[in-house]
Amino acid sequence: ICTTRVVAGVGVPQLSAIWDCAQVAAQHGIPIIADGGVRYSGDIVKALAAGGQTVMLGSLLAGTEESPGETEIYQGRSYKVYRGMGSLGAMKSGSKDRYFQSDANKLVPEGIEGRVPFKGSLTDAIFQLIGGLRAGMGYCGAPNLESLYANSRFVRITAAGTQESHPHHVQITKEAPNYRI
Repeated sequence: ICTTRVVAGVGVPQLSAIWDCAQVAAQHGIPIIADGGVRYSGDIVKALAAGGQTVMLGSLLAGTEESPGETEIYQGRSYKVYRGMGSLGAMKSGSKDRYFQSDANKLVPEGIEGRVPFKGSLTDAIFQLIGGLRAGMGYCGAPNLESLYANSRFVRITAAGTQESHPHHVQITKEAPNYRI
């Protein structure tokens, strides 16, 4: 749960970072790990299409039974406690070295602690993510990841276009296992 871009003023949107890094890394045979900004299975498709060879799924897996963190009830719903490595709690527990900070009384966190909805088993969550990846590759006509990367094209959309991409003008009465607002 990273706040580096607003705390340190450094960074670019995730898809831009993947694309830019992949252009250089490909020349040297270095794989790219997409880390951040993944909320839905479609984001995995986009990260791989932009040149990532693998994708970190921190918040997507944080709510599963198998993930670390306590389960708690808030307003009648189950949640898992989740914190980023740059959060104050994680830094006090040992990740401060990663951020070149040593004085425990003067830590400057680049992440937060929070809660994510409980999602059930890891197996069920992975099943949904793989299904979304397969669907995205199918829509792109990509039989494999190499083809997805080589033949994908990106279209920049507006905030209104992003809003239109989600269900709208309806109140969700039954949640889907692969979609949360």
